[in-house]
Amino acid sequence: MKKVLIIEDDKSTRAGIIEALQIEQYICDEADDGQIGFEMALKGNYSLILLDLMLPLKSGMDICKDLRNKDIMTPIIMLTGKKEEVDKIVGLELGADDYITKPFSIRELLTRIKAVLRRSDFDNVKKNEIEFGDIKINFKKQELYKSEEEIKLSTTEFKVLHYLIEHEGEVISRNQLLDEVWGYDAFPTTRTVDNYILSLRKKIEDNPTDPVYLLTVHKAGYKFVMD
Repeated sequence: MKKVLIIEDDKSTRAGIIEALQIEQYICDEADDGQIGFEMALKGNYSLILLDLMLPLKSGMDICKDLRNKDIMTPIIMLTGKKEEVDKIVGLELGADDYITKPFSIRELLTRIKAVLRRSDFDNVKKNEIEFGDIKINFKKQELYKSEEEIKLSTTEFKVLHYLIEHEGEVISRNQLLDEVWGYDAFPTTRTVDNYILSLRKKIEDNPTDPVYLLTVHKAGYKFVMD
């Protein structure tokens, strides 16, 4: 599960955000002043920080700047009641990943959160690590855990999965997978690809016959979807 830190001094705003995130299965920590929030951000292992701009004791701008100066690269979405463009620009220049202006709808906030987490996840793919659902993968170490239990994959299975994840949402043909994973000099068939996909589904899907991650696109190939 993704863990989110909400640093927001308005109690009702904070409570509404937490309620919405918990419904979406996020784990939430909260802080109502900037100094406590900053200290929690330093110590906690968070997937995302929702950071109010105007806070007691330490401003959101200062928190963002100081976290980045300490090489804390946790994604940050700034929550601001100010509408001046300069505040948005300064926040992004200091290292915020996105901003949302109050008042905002919960649907808009959830959409922004998912977009920022998705970008973060795919930055991590480049670093050979990713999490989705109850799956944790380290491609460099060739380790995959499902619900904390290690699942054994072959080197080729890791390559197939890595390629599909790198191209999340794209339809990848069987021939494209053959070229990119096995190489032009190899002689597997498209049926080989189907067998590997079948094997991967058995290992990462809760219900391999009704997959949610590794989808078949009729007469076109396969695609990986995060949600």
